[in-house]
Amino acid sequence: SVLTFLSHEHNVNITHGGWLITIVGTQSLVLLGARIAPDLGHYAGYMMVEVHMLWGLGLAFYGIFVTLFCYRIFFLSLDPKDISPLLWVVMGAAAITANAGTTLLTEDPQLPFLALQRPFIHGVTLMIWAWATWWIPMLFLFGFWKHVSRRLPLTYEPVLWSLVFPLGMYAVASARLGLAAEFPPLQWISQVMIWVALAAWLFALAGLALRLVSRPARRGND
Repeated sequence: SVLTFLSHEHNVNITHGGWLITIVGTQSLVLLGARIAPDLGHYAGYMMVEVHMLWGLGLAFYGIFVTLFCYRIFFLSLDPKDISPLLWVVMGAAAITANAGTTLLTEDPQLPFLALQRPFIHGVTLMIWAWATWWIPMLFLFGFWKHVSRRLPLTYEPVLWSLVFPLGMYAVASARLGLAAEFPPLQWISQVMIWVALAAWLFALAGLALRLVSRPARRGND
């Protein structure tokens, strides 16, 4: 409705990484629903049907928004100021979709109809994890282009925390996919990425601390 009725720019320039929080929210419901389904007794099957539908809905949303987003960054003029940590939500949305897919594979489907969908879920989960993996070097290149090639200073802003969640979610998705596929190298990737996510968290925290410390000093000078 926002895109249809409230957008005054009828082009893809209005799309950005923040739109993909729609997918993060949808797949979060899949993770929650699949975990509480065994405690619902007779209604467990109802919940599992719902979370399977939500997972598919998240995939459809991702396909829509990432197509518009990719068209914007690959075929339209891109200013360095357009590059922000919020872009990492593109990778994080794919990672949480892979995480939700592995949850559907590891939980009891409750219904034969849902059990028949497991081969499809296996393939799509691996594909979406690979897509998330592809975005990581791409996003690092965006940051290099902005801060090194175009020499825009790296300063703290609240949106910097948007970098932390996608890295952590990718680590979790890699670990859970490795367990589901019984493929140890994915576990190794997860162990590396959790340290990368921790480093990003500490970096954001340090930036916040420096901002808070410097603010009273500026006020005193004023």
